[in-house]
Amino acid sequence: MSSEKIKTREKILKAAWKRLEASPGVSVRMSDIAKEAGISRQALYLHFPARAELLIATARYLDEVKDIDARLAKSRAAATGLERLDAFIEAWGNYIPEIYGVGKAFLAIKDTDEAVATAWEDRMLAVRHGCNAAIKALKADDALSPDHSVKQATDILWTMLSVRNWEQFTGDCGWSQRRYIETTKLLAARMFLNNRAQE
Repeated sequence: MSSEKIKTREKILKAAWKRLEASPGVSVRMSDIAKEAGISRQALYLHFPARAELLIATARYLDEVKDIDARLAKSRAAATGLERLDAFIEAWGNYIPEIYGVGKAFLAIKDTDEAVATAWEDRMLAVRHGCNAAIKALKADDALSPDHSVKQATDILWTMLSVRNWEQFTGDCGWSQRRYIETTKLLAARMFLNNRAQE
């Protein structure tokens, strides 16, 4: 890809990001993004033939700009399952407020906008993958509670770490970000560790 095409692609992704944050609850059209980027609709479609493709790329662009891989490095390099679980909760939990503008826009319309739903599912499956890796690390340490299968524990952790739950704790309940992280880690340890691992 030429440097000019890369530059235009980045301009489009920045425009989509800006429009999504500026218009929560409103479906952002390709024409809106093209106008924001200062290009024609035809030029936009040359880079992103489908709206879902553009929205997925925008969400992934946020991860790239905010260096999600560096944030997850501690979790991925953890020596124990519990360390991996705690580090993943910290990494994702502290990432939510940074991507909340786009996340809120996706959540507001995903039930009525197929392209948004596809983009949201793509990113949430990435979060689920992280949850699953943490639970598998507990299982490998023989630290996972017998009350849960790996799949069930993954389901629970994924739900615990949902953007909606963060939104309710830090918004409706008035919790600080620190309290949210520390309480979530405590609840996860109590939920997922077996008796021996909790000693």
